[in-house]
This record gives sequence, structure tokens and C-alpha cells, in this order.
Amino acid sequence: MISKKSSDSTPYSTQGSSQGTTRESPATGQDNINNKNKSRFQQTLTVTLVGSVADLLLAISKISIGIVSHSQALIADGLHSLSDLATDILVIYAAKHANVAADEEHPYGHARIETAATVGLGATLIAVAGGISYDAVRRLFEPDLLLQPGWLALTVALLSIFIKEAIYHYTMSVAKKLRSDMLKANAWHSRTDAISSIVVVIGILGTMAGLGYLDAIAAITVAVIIAKIGWDLGWKSLRQLVDTSLDKETVAAIHQCITAASGVDSLHMLRTRGMGGDALVDVHVQVSPLLSVSEGHHIGESVRKKLIEEFPHISDVMVHVDTEDDQAAAASLALPKRKIIVNHLTEKFRGLALADSIRRTTLHYVNGQLNVEIILPLALLGDNDADQLVQQFQERLKSDKYVSHLSVLFC
Repeated sequence: MISKKSSDSTPYSTQGSSQGTTRESPATGQDNINNKNKSRFQQTLTVTLVGSVADLLLAISKISIGIVSHSQALIADGLHSLSDLATDILVIYAAKHANVAADEEHPYGHARIETAATVGLGATLIAVAGGISYDAVRRLFEPDLLLQPGWLALTVALLSIFIKEAIYHYTMSVAKKLRSDMLKANAWHSRTDAISSIVVVIGILGTMAGLGYLDAIAAITVAVIIAKIGWDLGWKSLRQLVDTSLDKETVAAIHQCITAASGVDSLHMLRTRGMGGDALVDVHVQVSPLLSVSEGHHIGESVRKKLIEEFPHISDVMVHVDTEDDQAAAASLALPKRKIIVNHLTEKFRGLALADSIRRTTLHYVNGQLNVEIILPLALLGDNDADQLVQQFQERLKSDKYVSHLSVLFC
């Protein structure tokens, strides 16, 4: 139960040095975050304002010409463009508040505002789809209400396709750069307008060819497309609001990255979640139980740095360093704390030679057991036999109620 001494061990310690280590001051780090947030908002504002102007002009054109040209599908498409304008306003509002730096009440930042806004965008798309479908179905059952569009409606629909597709690509490029699901949602909102305009063109051409019901069917088809995209976007963001894990492929890549880190024996309790366009990771890494606290901390910080560098969308990592798998190993919480153990050892070793000269006592709580390591001065060993001294310490802790293993080092 008790280990023997090691007479040639040479434990040593070094003073910490600042060489080779550069850390930002809290003020500088916060300034960088604020500048990043301002830049993100400015880019979001610019791309959204461009889309807003296009949405306003197209909405007015489609609705007015749809009325004049008797195209129900074009009117529905115009309402879709009008909903784009409304969501543009929501995007600007959400982007402004989502990029506010973390504060006392919101220590993780305000990125979830963007996520909530994306849910709102998805719900808006579904609502618009419902309104369009209701009106189109009503007209199908009342043939007298079916409209007869002309060439002017066709021209506006074709123009809308090119404008909205260009807005989609512009917005999506910025969304990917900023990793913004909200902007991606708004980009798809623009593309649904382009897609719906294609369906409108088909409906108008069919109606002009004598199939009067095709315009209404085209409107229903547009509504289904809009509802599907709205559901996909809203559901994805809703899952993020309830802290759904990242996709399996990303989690697997994160797992592999951590296990490859130097000093990490294994890992458990890997948890991931989204926060706006970023991701957060919590993980327990298992290291050798005989490492110093500072080395274990260094390994944890190395894991954190490695993940942030290799996964650009990961903004923060919380690493818990374990000496054992605390999900499977026996709990050590029932064992006494250091103060009690040191007092216990003092009583056990009372009267032993060199007992008062113990330089350091190290406790290892492993697998529900307590292993103790003591260091004695080699210079004071004198003519005493090291093995006999160790045996004396062994006898004092034989079948001890607390200590399962003892290591005695001379240095």
C-alpha cells in the first residue's frame, strides 16, 4: 500500500518569466471586441439598406402594376417584396443590438438577439405564405375573381428575378463573411422573391395563353416555397435558442482536435452550442493525475487556443481539467480536505526522525483514493538508512483510514 523512497529524485521549481508571453490588457481586448462589433454592424447595415431600397421599389412596382395588369400572382409577389422590406428593418434593429458588447446582465454578449430575430424572420415568411395561399385558393373556387395579367406584369416579374437574385448573392456573401444566420435568412428572403417571380412568370405566360387558373396556382406555389424556407430558417434558429449541439461532423472534428492536443489523455462531457454566428464549447479533458496544477492549467489553455485557431466560428472554450473520468471513476468528494489530512499526518508522524523536516506534502485524489507524497531533505539524512526511515513512515500509515498510498522522496 505504501511506496518506497526514491533517493535520486531531484524535484525543483522555477520562477515564472514573462519572456515569450504576450497578453492583451483587458482594455485593449475589449476595444478589439468593440471595433469588431462596430465593423460587423456597419457591414450588416450597408448590405441591408441596399436590399431595402430594392425591396421598396419592387414592392411598389409589383403591387401597382399587378393591380393594373390584373395579376394576382404579381400582387402576391409584391406583398412578398413588402415583407422583405419589413424584415430588413428587423435585421437592422437586431444587428444593432446583437453586436453590443457583453455587460453585467449579459456576460455572454447579445448575439442571441440575432438568433431570435431569425426566428421572427422565419415566422414572417410563413405568415406571408399563409396569406398568399388563402387568397389564391379563394379565387380558384370563385372563377369570376381570377385575374388576367398582361405583358407589363410579365416585364416587371422578369425584372424582379434579376434584381432579387443579385441582392441574394450580395447579402449571402456578407453573411458568410460575418457568419451571420440572420443575414443568411434575409438573403434567402430575397431569393424567395426571385424564385416566386419565376413562378409568377410561368403563371402569367400560362394565363396569357388561355389557362386563367395558372396565375392563382402560381401564387400558391410561391407560397409553398416561401413557407418551406421560412420553416427551415426559423427551426434552425429555434434549435439554437434551446442550446442544441453543433452538427455531428463539427463535433467529431472538435473531439479529434482535442484528443490530439499534447498532454490530453482523453476527454468527456464535450458540449457545444451556437451563439448567433459563433459557437461555444465546454469540455472536460483528462490529464495525468501526477501533473502540477500549473501544468494541467497550461494544457487546458493550450486546448482552448488550439480550438479557437482551428475553428474560426468558435469564439470561446471552457476547459475543465480532470485527473480522472469523473463520470465513471469513484467520487473523491467524501475524502477529507487538505487541512484535515495535514493535521492527521502530523499526528501519525509525531516522534519520527525528520518528521518535522518535511518540506512539502502533496495530495493526489484519484479514483476515490488518497495518495500522499512527502519530500524530506536529503542533507539531513546523515548516517540514517533511507529504507529504514521510509519503513517507519510506512508503519505509521499502515491500514490508514484516509491514506491509500504514500510516496517518500529525498532531495
